[in-house]
Amino acid sequence: MATGDKEFDPDTVTPGIWGFVATAAIALAVVGIGFDMVRRIRRTNYKAEISARLEAELAEREAGAPASAPDDKQ
Repeated sequence: MATGDKEFDPDTVTPGIWGFVATAAIALAVVGIGFDMVRRIRRTNYKAEISARLEAELAEREAGAPASAPDDKQ
């Protein structure tokens, strides 16, 4: 150890304001990415639900089309 160096004090070593800013920025980015992910998952689920409803409706129409054809009898 050099004679002119101070003794290392682990209690005085802190990340400072820039460490706090960097940590806060990463935390905000993670929260923002989480919100975006939830939004995208919901959108995908809604699209799948609507697609399934449309397919069921079309299948119902095709199955019931000959039976529900209008009669020419009056």
